[in-house]
Amino acid sequence: MKLLFFDIDGTIWDWKNMIPESTRDAIRKTREKGNLAFINSGRTRGYIHNKDLLGVGFDGIISGCGTMIEYNGERIYYARMPRELAEEVTGGVRRYGWKPILEGAEYLYMDYEDFEGDMYGEKLVREMGERLKPLTSEWGKWEIQKLSCKMTGLTPEDNERCIKEFSDRFDFILHTAEVCEMVPRPHDKGTGITFLCEKLGVPIGDTYAFGDSVNDKGMLETAGNAIVMGNGTDRAKEMADYVTDDLEADGIWKACEHYGLI
Repeated sequence: MKLLFFDIDGTIWDWKNMIPESTRDAIRKTREKGNLAFINSGRTRGYIHNKDLLGVGFDGIISGCGTMIEYNGERIYYARMPRELAEEVTGGVRRYGWKPILEGAEYLYMDYEDFEGDMYGEKLVREMGERLKPLTSEWGKWEIQKLSCKMTGLTPEDNERCIKEFSDRFDFILHTAEVCEMVPRPHDKGTGITFLCEKLGVPIGDTYAFGDSVNDKGMLETAGNAIVMGNGTDRAKEMADYVTDDLEADGIWKACEHYGLI
């Protein structure tokens, strides 16, 4: 039995949430061979509810960069951020001018005025509905696992000071100079893979991670076989054992074929 782990954005689907039929077919066929397929996402479970995505057929979900794990519909691991830490870090990043989105198992929390006109903020508003709550008016009521932050218009020195203040408790995944994720240590996408391997008795060498960007670093470095999409970033490709074709060009199917998984 092999374990396959798939990032969502840029790997399973594109920015418009379009999933290639070849990706659906590859996941179905590998599961028919007795392998298990898992979503492995930086998104927390509160932002993984798309029926088309879940309808692809997965054996479980690692969400929030390893802070929550589900298998066969059962939650088997959950690391909720303590309330005191959540309030400290949220207030702290705001002091430096960062605009946070708090991400949890049921809800995301965001102050709309911080993200008005922002592409990602507007996407959350469209897709989350009632699962997106205001951050400030819900202060202290959050149930969260991690944060994402926007640092628009700030100096590198300001950002470095913020990172330094919290780097003993959080890992910072810098997507751009203005966007980062903050994940409580010691979690990442790789710790989720290790947890499942231990639970299911599967050697790390029999795991396959499919990703496209820097936030996939943990799983690409942990898995026995690291596959990066052709549309992935150069930094991600440097971590790959195999670079497949683009998402839209049957990249997942081709990689599964390459490794004999289908």
